Amino acid sequence: MRIFTRYVLLDLIKVILLTLCGMTSVIILAFVAKEAVDEGLGPVAIIRLMPYIMPEAMRYAVPGTVLLAVTSLYGRMSASNELTAIKSLGISPMVVIWPMLALTALISFGTVWLNDIAVSWGRLGVQRVVLESLEEIVYGKLNSRRTFSAPGVTITVLGVDGRRMIQPTVTIRESSGESESIVTADEAELIADPGKGTVTLRLVNLVGRLRGQIKIGSPDVEELDFSLESFSRKKRQALDASTCPLSKIPNAIGDQEALMVQTRQEMAAVATYFLVTGDLDSLSGEDWREHQQKLSRAASMLTRLKTEPHRRWANGFCCLSFALVGVPIAIRRRHGEFLASFFVCFLPILVAFYPMLFLGIEWAKDGILPPVAVWTGNIVFAAWGIWLLRRVLRF
Repeated sequence: MRIFTRYVLLDLIKVILLTLCGMTSVIILAFVAKEAVDEGLGPVAIIRLMPYIMPEAMRYAVPGTVLLAVTSLYGRMSASNELTAIKSLGISPMVVIWPMLALTALISFGTVWLNDIAVSWGRLGVQRVVLESLEEIVYGKLNSRRTFSAPGVTITVLGVDGRRMIQPTVTIRESSGESESIVTADEAELIADPGKGTVTLRLVNLVGRLRGQIKIGSPDVEELDFSLESFSRKKRQALDASTCPLSKIPNAIGDQEALMVQTRQEMAAVATYFLVTGDLDSLSGEDWREHQQKLSRAASMLTRLKTEPHRRWANGFCCLSFALVGVPIAIRRRHGEFLASFFVCFLPILVAFYPMLFLGIEWAKDGILPPVAVWTGNIVFAAWGIWLLRRVLRF
């Protein structure tokens, strides 16, 4: 029996490694190209992005790799009558299927880890690289296009000499919704400080209307401070449910539950005071609404935190569900090409599995369904795969 186990595992590992390298490389190039085009990153920033994009790319590539590997291997074994030969010896074909299931289960655990690393380390790393490369991005776009536009500011220049912007025109959009400020200067220089989260724009001989004040030929250097978010579409994210490591989620859940208890106690005390004093109108006032909103935000965060572990584990163990479906379909399509078998398996995954997964995640985060609803797609496809496998083994 060991010879069958070695035979299956060696073939699977070879196919998985080769396919994973190819698929991961393609996905990484797609992610890098998107970031480079969207943000205008240079070669150094792109190289720095690679380690952070790797887990994100692999978590997408691994499930498809597993499905392609099992359909390729078992389709070939069925087409060459290897499974028929095993049956003729009085041996159950499960002897060559169990090694695949064990290997896929191990890969699923690894994919859970990849999902955790990708969202808690990879995404934040990509954001950090983009924000730290802000000066390079701004000057690169000004050199090539003579203009740079971001959510909070637009800069147009006549030219760029090293770090000097020549005759810049700066349009500032206030987050408060006030009218735009438009100023010009003889020259300017941009200095980004990712550590403090600020961008400083030094303007010489500033002219124009700046935040409600008229500036006419100011001879001094005027320094304008902005947040990094004003200059980039990438926002520095605080640790939330989607980026919290699995190891920290239990503590985060405890913190949210404590916050909800504290908020309810505060609301009870405030309501009691208003009832005693007869000030019932204040129960619909601004302070009361703030308490309600605080409680609502805490409840929403708690629901998301409870859903997040199920999402990452379900995403990881979709590898096992895909394998359970892929093996019997590949065996039944014994004379079909393995790519055709792969797409026959992938079509219902695309049409049914991922919609069930995404709907389960969204409804669980909204509190419509319990967090375990995220596993619906995995359970349905695993049950379908087991049913197909029983039919294949019986007949």
